[in-house]
Amino acid sequence: MQTPTDAHTYLAAGLRLPTNGLDYTILGIYFLVVLGIGFAARRSVKTSLDFFLSGRSLPAWITGLAFISANLAATEILGMAANSAQYGAYTVHWYWIGAIPAMVFLGLVMMPFYYGSKVRSVPEFLLLRFDRAAHLLSSILFAFAAILIAGVNLYALAIVVEALLGWPQWVAIVVAGAFVLAYITLGGLSSAIYNEVLQFFVILAALIPITVLGLKKVGGWGGLTHKLTATHGADFTTAWGGTGIGHANPLGANWLTIVLGLGFVLSFGYWTTNFAEVQRALSAKNLSAGQRTPLIAAYPKIFIVFLVMIPGLVAAAIVPKFGTPASGYQYNDAIPYLMQELLPNGVLGIAVTGLLAAFMAGMAANVSSFNTVFTNDIWAKYVVRGREDAYYVRFGRLITVVGVLASIGTAFLASSFSNIMSYLQTLFSFFNVPMFVVFIVGMFWKRASAKSGFWGLLAGTTAAMINYFVFYKKGIISIPSDQGANFVSAIAGFVAGAVVMVAVSLFTQPKPAQELQGLVYGTRSPGMSEPPAPGDEAWYRKPALLGWGAVVLAAACYIPFSF
Repeated sequence: MQTPTDAHTYLAAGLRLPTNGLDYTILGIYFLVVLGIGFAARRSVKTSLDFFLSGRSLPAWITGLAFISANLAATEILGMAANSAQYGAYTVHWYWIGAIPAMVFLGLVMMPFYYGSKVRSVPEFLLLRFDRAAHLLSSILFAFAAILIAGVNLYALAIVVEALLGWPQWVAIVVAGAFVLAYITLGGLSSAIYNEVLQFFVILAALIPITVLGLKKVGGWGGLTHKLTATHGADFTTAWGGTGIGHANPLGANWLTIVLGLGFVLSFGYWTTNFAEVQRALSAKNLSAGQRTPLIAAYPKIFIVFLVMIPGLVAAAIVPKFGTPASGYQYNDAIPYLMQELLPNGVLGIAVTGLLAAFMAGMAANVSSFNTVFTNDIWAKYVVRGREDAYYVRFGRLITVVGVLASIGTAFLASSFSNIMSYLQTLFSFFNVPMFVVFIVGMFWKRASAKSGFWGLLAGTTAAMINYFVFYKKGIISIPSDQGANFVSAIAGFVAGAVVMVAVSLFTQPKPAQELQGLVYGTRSPGMSEPPAPGDEAWYRKPALLGWGAVVLAAACYIPFSF
Protein backbone atom coordinates (compact mmCIF):
# COMPACT_ATOMS: atom_id res chain seq x y z
CA MET A 1 0.00 0.00 0.00
CA GLN A 2 1.40 3.39 -0.97
CA THR A 3 1.82 6.14 1.55
CA PRO A 4 1.13 9.72 0.44
CA THR A 5 4.64 10.32 -0.74
CA ASP A 6 5.28 6.89 -2.29
CA ALA A 7 4.61 8.47 -5.64
CA HIS A 8 7.56 10.29 -7.15
CA THR A 9 8.36 13.36 -5.12
CA TYR A 10 8.49 15.54 -8.22
CA LEU A 11 5.41 17.71 -8.46
CA ALA A 12 3.11 17.67 -11.47
CA ALA A 13 4.66 19.36 -14.50
CA GLY A 14 1.72 21.72 -14.93
CA LEU A 15 2.06 23.29 -11.49
CA ARG A 16 4.11 26.30 -12.55
CA LEU A 17 2.89 29.28 -10.54
CA PRO A 18 2.02 32.57 -12.31
CA THR A 19 4.41 34.61 -10.17
CA ASN A 20 5.24 38.20 -11.07
CA GLY A 21 7.45 41.04 -9.85
CA LEU A 22 5.29 41.69 -6.76
CA ASP A 23 5.70 38.09 -5.59
CA TYR A 24 9.48 38.17 -6.09
CA THR A 25 9.67 41.50 -4.25
CA ILE A 26 7.96 39.96 -1.21
CA LEU A 27 10.36 37.02 -1.39
CA GLY A 28 13.36 39.34 -1.63
CA ILE A 29 12.24 41.43 1.35
CA TYR A 30 11.91 38.25 3.42
CA PHE A 31 15.47 37.14 2.63
CA LEU A 32 16.82 40.59 3.52
CA VAL A 33 15.02 40.50 6.88
CA VAL A 34 16.43 37.01 7.57
CA LEU A 35 19.99 38.20 6.98
CA GLY A 36 19.33 41.35 9.02
CA ILE A 37 18.29 39.24 12.01
CA GLY A 38 21.52 37.27 11.63
CA PHE A 39 23.67 40.43 11.70
CA ALA A 40 21.69 41.82 14.67
CA ALA A 41 22.08 38.60 16.65
CA ARG A 42 25.83 38.52 16.00
CA ARG A 43 26.37 41.39 18.48
CA SER A 44 25.05 39.25 21.35
CA VAL A 45 27.41 36.32 20.70
CA LYS A 46 30.33 36.63 23.11
CA THR A 47 30.68 33.12 24.57
CA SER A 48 30.03 29.55 23.47
CA LEU A 49 26.90 29.51 25.65
CA ASP A 50 25.63 32.53 23.68
CA PHE A 51 26.36 30.81 20.36
CA PHE A 52 24.96 27.37 21.17
CA LEU A 53 22.16 28.15 23.68
CA SER A 54 21.51 31.91 23.34
CA GLY A 55 23.08 32.42 26.77
CA ARG A 56 20.00 30.76 28.33
CA SER A 57 18.35 34.18 28.24
CA LEU A 58 15.25 33.98 26.03
CA PRO A 59 11.65 34.42 27.26
CA ALA A 60 9.22 31.52 27.10
CA TRP A 61 7.02 32.94 24.35
CA ILE A 62 10.03 33.29 22.03
CA THR A 63 11.30 29.78 22.71
CA GLY A 64 7.77 28.37 22.51
CA LEU A 65 7.14 29.78 19.04
CA ALA A 66 10.61 28.71 17.90
CA PHE A 67 9.89 25.22 19.27
CA ILE A 68 6.81 24.78 17.11
CA SER A 69 8.35 26.54 14.09
CA ALA A 70 11.36 24.22 14.14
CA ASN A 71 8.93 21.32 13.80
CA LEU A 72 6.73 23.00 11.18
CA ALA A 73 9.04 22.27 8.27
CA ALA A 74 7.65 22.26 4.76
CA THR A 75 8.20 18.50 4.54
CA GLU A 76 5.50 18.29 7.21
CA ILE A 77 3.28 20.84 5.47
CA LEU A 78 3.44 19.12 2.09
CA GLY A 79 3.57 15.62 3.56
CA MET A 80 0.63 16.01 5.93
CA ALA A 81 -1.49 17.70 3.24
CA ALA A 82 -0.64 14.72 1.02
CA ASN A 83 -1.49 12.42 3.92
CA SER A 84 -4.93 14.05 4.15
CA ALA A 85 -5.55 13.85 0.41
CA GLN A 86 -5.03 10.08 0.54
CA TYR A 87 -6.07 9.05 4.04
CA GLY A 88 -8.45 11.83 5.05
CA ALA A 89 -8.93 12.73 8.71
CA TYR A 90 -6.46 10.07 9.94
CA THR A 91 -3.93 12.91 9.72
CA VAL A 92 -5.15 14.30 13.05
CA HIS A 93 -3.46 11.41 14.86
CA TRP A 94 0.00 12.81 14.05
CA TYR A 95 -0.97 15.92 16.03
CA TRP A 96 -3.46 15.12 18.79
CA ILE A 97 -2.26 11.58 19.54
CA GLY A 98 1.28 11.76 18.17
CA ALA A 99 2.42 15.14 19.50
CA ILE A 100 0.42 16.89 22.25
CA PRO A 101 0.76 14.30 25.08
CA ALA A 102 4.51 14.00 24.47
CA MET A 103 4.96 17.79 24.43
CA VAL A 104 3.16 18.08 27.77
CA PHE A 105 5.29 15.24 29.19
CA LEU A 106 8.46 16.99 28.03
CA GLY A 107 7.44 20.24 29.69
CA LEU A 108 6.18 18.87 32.99
CA VAL A 109 8.44 15.88 33.61
CA MET A 110 11.61 15.92 31.50
CA MET A 111 12.62 19.58 31.30
CA PRO A 112 13.58 19.72 35.02
CA PHE A 113 16.15 16.99 34.31
CA TYR A 114 17.49 18.67 31.19
CA TYR A 115 17.53 22.25 32.46
CA GLY A 116 18.43 21.48 36.07
CA SER A 117 21.48 19.44 35.08
CA LYS A 118 22.81 22.43 33.04
CA VAL A 119 23.59 20.22 30.04
CA ARG A 120 24.07 21.83 26.65
CA SER A 121 22.60 18.94 24.68
CA VAL A 122 20.51 15.80 24.98
CA PRO A 123 23.52 13.43 24.52
CA GLU A 124 25.34 15.25 27.33
CA PHE A 125 22.59 14.16 29.72
CA LEU A 126 23.41 10.53 28.84
CA LEU A 127 27.02 11.21 29.79
CA LEU A 128 25.91 12.23 33.28
CA ARG A 129 23.36 9.42 33.71
CA PHE A 130 25.30 6.58 32.08
CA ASP A 131 28.86 6.68 30.72
CA ARG A 132 31.11 7.93 27.93
CA ALA A 133 30.22 5.03 25.62
CA ALA A 134 26.49 5.86 25.70
CA HIS A 135 27.31 9.55 25.27
CA LEU A 136 29.58 9.06 22.27
CA LEU A 137 27.23 6.65 20.49
CA SER A 138 24.22 8.92 21.00
CA SER A 139 26.20 11.96 19.83
CA ILE A 140 27.30 10.22 16.62
CA LEU A 141 23.81 8.87 15.88
CA PHE A 142 22.20 12.25 16.51
CA ALA A 143 24.73 14.20 14.41
CA PHE A 144 24.26 11.73 11.55
CA ALA A 145 20.46 11.90 11.75
CA ALA A 146 20.47 15.72 11.93
CA ILE A 147 22.41 16.00 8.69
CA LEU A 148 20.16 13.47 6.95
CA ILE A 149 17.01 15.31 8.05
CA ALA A 150 18.44 18.73 7.09
CA GLY A 151 19.22 17.26 3.67
CA VAL A 152 15.64 16.04 3.28
CA ASN A 153 14.39 19.57 3.94
CA LEU A 154 16.78 20.98 1.34
CA TYR A 155 15.79 18.39 -1.25
CA ALA A 156 12.08 18.89 -0.65
CA LEU A 157 12.58 22.64 -1.03
CA ALA A 158 14.41 22.10 -4.31
CA ILE A 159 11.68 20.01 -5.94
CA VAL A 160 9.00 22.49 -4.89
CA VAL A 161 10.94 25.53 -6.11
CA GLU A 162 11.79 23.80 -9.38
CA ALA A 163 8.15 22.96 -10.02
CA LEU A 164 6.63 26.24 -8.84
CA LEU A 165 9.20 28.85 -9.87
CA GLY A 166 11.25 27.10 -12.51
CA TRP A 167 14.60 27.28 -10.68
CA PRO A 168 16.89 24.29 -11.27
CA GLN A 169 17.10 21.96 -8.26
CA TRP A 170 20.78 22.56 -7.61
CA VAL A 171 20.24 26.35 -7.61
CA ALA A 172 17.43 26.08 -5.05
CA ILE A 173 19.53 23.78 -2.84
CA VAL A 174 22.60 26.03 -2.92
CA VAL A 175 20.69 29.32 -2.44
CA ALA A 176 18.62 28.07 0.51
CA GLY A 177 21.67 26.41 2.07
CA ALA A 178 23.66 29.64 1.72
CA PHE A 179 21.02 31.74 3.50
CA VAL A 180 20.68 29.26 6.37
CA LEU A 181 24.47 29.09 6.64
CA ALA A 182 24.75 32.88 6.71
CA TYR A 183 22.34 33.61 9.54
CA ILE A 184 23.31 30.65 11.75
CA THR A 185 27.04 31.31 11.34
CA LEU A 186 26.53 34.99 12.16
CA GLY A 187 24.23 34.80 15.15
CA GLY A 188 24.25 31.18 16.30
CA LEU A 189 21.14 29.80 17.98
CA SER A 190 19.72 33.27 18.74
CA SER A 191 19.63 34.05 15.03
CA ALA A 192 18.00 30.71 14.26
CA ILE A 193 15.38 31.14 17.00
CA TYR A 194 14.40 34.72 16.15
CA ASN A 195 14.17 33.76 12.49
CA GLU A 196 12.01 30.79 13.46
CA VAL A 197 9.61 33.13 15.27
CA LEU A 198 9.37 35.22 12.11
CA GLN A 199 8.99 32.09 10.01
CA PHE A 200 6.15 30.85 12.20
CA PHE A 201 4.02 33.87 11.33
CA VAL A 202 5.04 33.78 7.66
CA ILE A 203 4.03 30.10 7.49
CA LEU A 204 0.63 30.90 9.03
CA ALA A 205 0.21 33.78 6.56
CA ALA A 206 0.76 31.27 3.76
CA LEU A 207 -1.51 28.49 5.04
CA ILE A 208 -4.52 30.49 6.30
CA PRO A 209 -5.55 31.96 2.88
CA ILE A 210 -5.19 28.54 1.23
CA THR A 211 -7.40 26.93 3.89
CA VAL A 212 -10.07 29.65 3.93
CA LEU A 213 -10.34 30.00 0.15
CA GLY A 214 -10.29 26.23 -0.27
CA LEU A 215 -13.21 25.79 2.13
CA LYS A 216 -15.11 28.57 0.39
CA LYS A 217 -14.64 26.88 -2.96
CA VAL A 218 -16.20 23.59 -1.78
CA GLY A 219 -19.07 25.16 0.16
CA GLY A 220 -17.64 25.17 3.67
CA TRP A 221 -17.03 22.23 5.99
CA GLY A 222 -20.49 20.81 5.29
CA GLY A 223 -19.95 20.87 1.54
CA LEU A 224 -16.50 19.36 1.94
CA THR A 225 -17.65 16.43 4.07
CA HIS A 226 -20.64 15.81 1.79
CA LYS A 227 -18.46 15.57 -1.32
CA LEU A 228 -15.82 13.41 0.34
CA THR A 229 -18.38 11.06 1.87
CA ALA A 230 -19.91 10.53 -1.57
CA THR A 231 -16.57 9.81 -3.24
CA HIS A 232 -14.41 8.29 -0.48
CA GLY A 233 -16.85 6.87 2.08
CA ALA A 234 -17.98 7.99 5.53
CA ASP A 235 -14.73 7.02 7.30
CA PHE A 236 -12.69 9.50 5.22
CA THR A 237 -13.78 12.49 7.31
CA THR A 238 -13.61 10.80 10.74
CA ALA A 239 -10.58 10.20 12.92
CA TRP A 240 -11.21 6.61 14.04
CA GLY A 241 -13.37 5.01 11.34
CA GLY A 242 -12.05 1.63 10.22
CA THR A 243 -9.30 1.43 12.85
CA GLY A 244 -10.74 -1.53 14.76
CA ILE A 245 -8.42 -4.51 15.17
CA GLY A 246 -8.91 -6.83 12.22
CA HIS A 247 -10.39 -4.14 9.98
CA ALA A 248 -8.58 -3.06 6.83
CA ASN A 249 -7.89 0.61 6.20
CA PRO A 250 -5.57 2.53 3.83
CA LEU A 251 -3.28 3.59 6.69
CA GLY A 252 -2.43 -0.03 7.41
CA ALA A 253 -2.70 0.53 11.18
CA ASN A 254 -5.36 -0.17 13.80
CA TRP A 255 -6.11 1.84 16.93
CA LEU A 256 -3.62 -0.17 18.99
CA THR A 257 -0.64 0.46 16.70
CA ILE A 258 -1.71 4.10 16.35
CA VAL A 259 -1.79 4.59 20.13
CA LEU A 260 1.33 2.54 20.95
CA GLY A 261 3.46 2.93 17.83
CA LEU A 262 2.66 6.54 16.97
CA GLY A 263 1.11 7.98 20.14
CA PHE A 264 3.68 6.60 22.58
CA VAL A 265 6.88 5.25 21.07
CA LEU A 266 7.43 7.44 17.99
CA SER A 267 5.82 10.53 19.50
CA PHE A 268 7.58 10.47 22.87
CA GLY A 269 10.81 9.41 21.18
CA TYR A 270 10.72 12.44 18.88
CA TRP A 271 9.42 15.18 21.15
CA THR A 272 11.39 14.32 24.29
CA THR A 273 14.83 13.41 22.87
CA ASN A 274 15.12 15.24 19.55
CA PHE A 275 17.65 17.95 20.36
CA ALA A 276 16.50 20.10 17.44
CA GLU A 277 13.38 20.70 19.56
CA VAL A 278 14.78 20.42 23.11
CA GLN A 279 17.54 22.93 22.29
CA ARG A 280 14.92 25.67 22.01
CA ALA A 281 13.64 24.94 25.53
CA LEU A 282 17.20 24.80 26.91
CA SER A 283 17.80 28.34 25.65
CA ALA A 284 15.00 29.71 27.90
CA LYS A 285 15.96 32.14 30.66
CA ASN A 286 15.03 29.86 33.60
CA LEU A 287 13.56 26.45 34.40
CA SER A 288 9.99 27.75 34.51
CA ALA A 289 10.36 29.28 31.03
CA GLY A 290 11.98 26.06 29.81
CA GLN A 291 9.04 24.00 31.06
CA ARG A 292 6.52 26.38 29.53
CA THR A 293 8.25 26.27 26.13
CA PRO A 294 6.69 22.99 24.86
CA LEU A 295 3.39 23.82 26.60
CA ILE A 296 3.15 27.14 24.77
CA ALA A 297 4.04 25.35 21.52
CA ALA A 298 1.31 22.76 22.15
CA TYR A 299 -1.49 25.32 21.82
CA PRO A 300 -0.88 26.20 18.15
CA LYS A 301 0.00 22.55 17.49
CA ILE A 302 -3.59 21.60 18.37
CA PHE A 303 -4.99 23.79 15.60
CA ILE A 304 -2.24 23.75 12.96
CA VAL A 305 -3.49 20.32 11.89
CA PHE A 306 -6.51 22.01 10.28
CA LEU A 307 -4.23 24.25 8.19
CA VAL A 308 -2.42 21.25 6.70
CA MET A 309 -5.29 18.74 6.67
CA ILE A 310 -8.06 20.83 5.11
CA PRO A 311 -6.06 21.74 1.95
CA GLY A 312 -5.45 18.03 1.34
CA LEU A 313 -9.15 17.25 1.82
CA VAL A 314 -10.15 20.13 -0.47
CA ALA A 315 -7.83 18.91 -3.22
CA ALA A 316 -9.32 15.41 -2.90
CA ALA A 317 -12.83 16.88 -3.15
CA ILE A 318 -12.15 19.20 -6.11
CA VAL A 319 -10.18 16.86 -8.38
CA PRO A 320 -11.71 13.42 -9.05
CA LYS A 321 -9.34 10.61 -8.00
CA PHE A 322 -6.75 13.14 -6.85
CA GLY A 323 -3.34 11.52 -6.41
CA THR A 324 -3.91 8.76 -8.97
CA PRO A 325 -2.41 8.73 -12.50
CA ALA A 326 -5.88 9.38 -13.92
CA SER A 327 -6.01 12.80 -12.23
CA GLY A 328 -2.61 14.00 -13.44
CA TYR A 329 -1.67 14.97 -9.90
CA GLN A 330 0.17 13.29 -7.06
CA TYR A 331 -0.77 13.54 -3.40
CA ASN A 332 2.23 15.83 -2.86
CA ASP A 333 0.60 18.33 -5.23
CA ALA A 334 -2.26 19.24 -2.88
CA ILE A 335 -0.98 22.57 -1.51
CA PRO A 336 0.85 23.70 -4.71
CA TYR A 337 -2.32 22.91 -6.69
CA LEU A 338 -4.46 25.08 -4.41
CA MET A 339 -1.84 27.85 -4.50
CA GLN A 340 -2.06 27.86 -8.27
CA GLU A 341 -5.86 27.72 -8.37
CA LEU A 342 -6.85 30.04 -5.54
CA LEU A 343 -4.24 32.68 -4.74
CA PRO A 344 -3.86 36.07 -6.47
CA ASN A 345 -0.45 37.67 -6.99
CA GLY A 346 0.87 39.21 -3.81
CA VAL A 347 -0.86 36.60 -1.68
CA LEU A 348 0.86 34.05 -3.91
CA GLY A 349 4.20 35.65 -3.08
CA ILE A 350 3.42 35.35 0.64
CA ALA A 351 2.51 31.67 0.18
CA VAL A 352 5.73 30.90 -1.71
CA THR A 353 7.69 32.78 0.96
CA GLY A 354 5.87 30.75 3.62
CA LEU A 355 6.89 27.48 2.02
CA LEU A 356 10.51 28.61 1.73
CA ALA A 357 10.41 29.83 5.35
CA ALA A 358 9.12 26.43 6.46
CA PHE A 359 11.92 24.58 4.69
CA MET A 360 14.54 26.94 6.09
CA ALA A 361 13.12 26.63 9.64
CA GLY A 362 13.36 22.84 9.48
CA MET A 363 16.86 22.90 8.08
CA ALA A 364 18.09 25.59 10.50
CA ALA A 365 16.77 23.63 13.50
CA ASN A 366 18.74 20.56 12.48
CA VAL A 367 21.92 22.43 11.51
CA SER A 368 21.98 24.46 14.76
CA SER A 369 21.48 21.31 16.84
CA PHE A 370 24.14 19.51 14.78
CA ASN A 371 26.79 22.19 15.39
CA THR A 372 26.05 22.14 19.13
CA VAL A 373 26.29 18.36 19.48
CA PHE A 374 29.33 18.00 17.24
CA THR A 375 31.24 20.84 18.92
CA ASN A 376 30.37 20.16 22.58
CA ASP A 377 29.75 16.42 22.63
CA ILE A 378 32.27 15.10 20.10
CA TRP A 379 35.01 17.66 19.41
CA ALA A 380 35.37 19.25 22.87
CA LYS A 381 34.92 15.95 24.76
CA TYR A 382 37.00 13.53 22.69
CA VAL A 383 39.16 15.37 20.15
CA VAL A 384 40.39 18.80 21.33
CA ARG A 385 39.80 19.22 25.06
CA GLY A 386 40.50 22.10 27.40
CA ARG A 387 40.83 24.94 24.89
CA GLU A 388 39.65 28.49 25.56
CA ASP A 389 35.98 29.32 25.07
CA ALA A 390 36.60 31.51 22.00
CA TYR A 391 38.15 28.52 20.22
CA TYR A 392 34.92 26.53 20.49
CA VAL A 393 32.86 29.47 19.21
CA ARG A 394 35.14 29.64 16.15
CA PHE A 395 34.96 25.88 15.71
CA GLY A 396 31.15 26.02 16.07
CA ARG A 397 30.99 28.46 13.16
CA LEU A 398 33.34 26.27 11.12
CA ILE A 399 31.38 23.08 11.75
CA THR A 400 28.21 24.94 10.78
CA VAL A 401 29.74 25.43 7.33
CA VAL A 402 30.64 21.74 7.22
CA GLY A 403 27.11 20.80 8.36
CA VAL A 404 25.44 22.86 5.64
CA LEU A 405 27.75 21.43 2.97
CA ALA A 406 27.03 17.92 4.24
CA SER A 407 23.30 18.71 4.16
CA ILE A 408 23.62 19.74 0.52
CA GLY A 409 25.23 16.35 -0.11
CA THR A 410 22.49 14.44 1.71
CA ALA A 411 19.91 16.51 -0.18
CA PHE A 412 21.12 14.90 -3.38
CA LEU A 413 21.19 11.54 -1.56
CA ALA A 414 17.55 12.05 -0.58
CA SER A 415 16.66 12.35 -4.27
CA SER A 416 17.05 8.55 -4.50
CA PHE A 417 14.05 8.12 -2.15
CA SER A 418 10.53 8.49 -3.51
CA ASN A 419 8.91 8.83 -0.08
CA ILE A 420 10.01 11.86 1.93
CA MET A 421 7.52 11.69 4.79
CA SER A 422 7.91 7.96 5.35
CA TYR A 423 11.68 8.40 5.02
CA LEU A 424 11.59 10.92 7.88
CA GLN A 425 9.38 8.67 10.02
CA THR A 426 11.81 5.80 9.36
CA LEU A 427 14.74 7.91 10.56
CA PHE A 428 12.82 8.80 13.73
CA SER A 429 12.14 5.11 14.44
CA PHE A 430 15.85 4.32 13.99
CA PHE A 431 17.38 7.18 15.99
CA ASN A 432 14.86 8.85 18.30
CA VAL A 433 12.99 5.86 19.68
CA PRO A 434 16.07 3.96 20.98
CA MET A 435 17.31 7.15 22.64
CA PHE A 436 13.90 7.64 24.25
CA VAL A 437 13.87 4.18 25.82
CA VAL A 438 17.35 4.79 27.26
CA PHE A 439 16.17 8.10 28.72
CA ILE A 440 12.93 6.80 30.14
CA VAL A 441 14.49 3.73 31.79
CA GLY A 442 17.42 5.76 33.09
CA MET A 443 15.21 8.50 34.50
CA PHE A 444 12.74 6.26 36.31
CA TRP A 445 14.89 3.26 37.37
CA LYS A 446 17.81 3.90 39.71
CA ARG A 447 19.11 0.37 39.20
CA ALA A 448 19.81 1.00 35.48
CA SER A 449 23.59 0.64 35.30
CA ALA A 450 26.09 2.84 33.49
CA LYS A 451 26.76 0.11 30.91
CA SER A 452 23.07 -0.41 30.12
CA GLY A 453 22.75 2.93 28.33
CA PHE A 454 25.16 2.04 25.51
CA TRP A 455 23.81 -1.48 24.99
CA GLY A 456 20.18 -0.39 25.17
CA LEU A 457 20.78 2.32 22.58
CA LEU A 458 22.65 -0.08 20.29
CA ALA A 459 20.04 -2.84 20.67
CA GLY A 460 17.11 -0.49 20.05
CA THR A 461 18.63 1.00 16.90
CA THR A 462 19.61 -2.42 15.57
CA ALA A 463 16.20 -3.97 16.27
CA ALA A 464 14.35 -1.12 14.52
CA MET A 465 16.60 -1.42 11.47
CA ILE A 466 16.30 -5.23 11.32
CA ASN A 467 12.52 -5.04 11.53
CA TYR A 468 12.35 -2.50 8.71
CA PHE A 469 15.05 -3.68 6.30
CA VAL A 470 14.81 -7.44 6.88
CA PHE A 471 11.38 -8.44 8.19
CA TYR A 472 9.35 -5.79 6.35
CA LYS A 473 11.33 -5.08 3.17
CA LYS A 474 12.02 -8.77 2.48
CA GLY A 475 8.39 -9.69 3.09
CA ILE A 476 9.01 -11.95 6.09
CA ILE A 477 6.15 -10.18 7.87
CA SER A 478 3.23 -8.56 6.08
CA ILE A 479 2.59 -4.89 6.88
CA PRO A 480 0.24 -2.97 4.54
CA SER A 481 2.22 0.29 4.35
CA ASP A 482 5.54 1.98 5.08
CA GLN A 483 3.87 4.05 7.79
CA GLY A 484 2.56 0.92 9.45
CA ALA A 485 6.06 -0.60 9.20
CA ASN A 486 7.50 2.49 10.90
CA PHE A 487 5.07 2.06 13.80
CA VAL A 488 6.06 -1.59 14.21
CA SER A 489 9.79 -0.78 13.89
CA ALA A 490 9.43 1.84 16.61
CA ILE A 491 7.73 -0.65 18.94
CA ALA A 492 10.41 -3.27 18.19
CA GLY A 493 13.21 -0.77 18.91
CA PHE A 494 11.59 0.32 22.16
CA VAL A 495 11.01 -3.21 23.45
CA ALA A 496 14.47 -4.45 22.44
CA GLY A 497 16.18 -1.46 24.05
CA ALA A 498 14.24 -1.84 27.30
CA VAL A 499 14.81 -5.60 27.54
CA VAL A 500 18.55 -5.27 26.91
CA MET A 501 18.88 -2.43 29.43
CA VAL A 502 17.19 -4.50 32.13
CA ALA A 503 19.31 -7.58 31.32
CA VAL A 504 22.59 -5.65 31.29
CA SER A 505 21.70 -3.81 34.51
CA LEU A 506 21.08 -7.08 36.34
CA PHE A 507 24.62 -8.24 35.54
CA THR A 508 26.52 -4.97 36.02
CA GLN A 509 26.99 -2.56 38.89
CA PRO A 510 24.63 0.43 39.22
CA LYS A 511 26.04 3.94 39.51
CA PRO A 512 26.58 5.21 43.07
CA ALA A 513 23.51 6.95 44.47
CA GLN A 514 25.36 10.27 44.93
CA GLU A 515 26.07 10.39 41.16
CA LEU A 516 22.37 10.07 40.34
CA GLN A 517 21.19 13.17 42.23
CA GLY A 518 19.08 15.31 39.92
CA LEU A 519 19.29 12.69 37.13
CA VAL A 520 16.70 10.14 38.30
CA TYR A 521 13.08 10.85 39.12
CA GLY A 522 12.62 11.39 42.86
CA THR A 523 16.14 12.73 43.42
CA ARG A 524 17.21 16.36 43.63
CA SER A 525 20.17 18.29 42.31
CA PRO A 526 23.02 18.49 44.87
CA GLY A 527 23.00 22.29 44.90
CA MET A 528 19.25 22.70 45.28
CA SER A 529 18.29 24.73 48.33
CA GLU A 530 16.16 23.44 51.22
CA PRO A 531 13.29 24.12 50.87
CA PRO A 532 13.25 24.49 47.06
CA ALA A 533 13.65 28.01 45.74
CA PRO A 534 10.68 29.54 43.86
CA GLY A 535 10.50 27.95 40.41
CA ASP A 536 12.48 24.87 41.48
CA GLU A 537 9.56 22.97 42.98
CA ALA A 538 8.43 19.66 41.53
CA TRP A 539 6.12 20.08 38.53
CA TYR A 540 3.11 18.78 40.48
CA ARG A 541 3.55 21.64 42.97
CA LYS A 542 3.29 24.32 40.25
CA PRO A 543 -0.38 25.23 39.73
CA ALA A 544 0.34 27.41 36.71
CA LEU A 545 2.21 24.65 34.89
CA LEU A 546 -0.43 22.11 35.81
CA GLY A 547 -3.06 24.47 34.45
CA TRP A 548 -1.24 24.84 31.14
CA GLY A 549 -0.75 21.10 30.81
CA ALA A 550 -4.31 20.20 31.85
CA VAL A 551 -5.91 22.54 29.31
CA VAL A 552 -3.70 21.29 26.47
CA LEU A 553 -4.28 17.63 27.32
CA ALA A 554 -8.03 18.15 27.72
CA ALA A 555 -8.26 19.72 24.28
CA ALA A 556 -6.01 17.06 22.74
CA CYS A 557 -8.14 14.26 24.25
CA TYR A 558 -11.56 15.77 23.56
CA ILE A 559 -11.14 16.94 19.97
CA PRO A 560 -10.05 13.66 18.29
CA PHE A 561 -12.78 11.61 19.94
CA SER A 562 -15.44 14.12 18.91
CA PHE A 563 -14.09 14.59 15.38
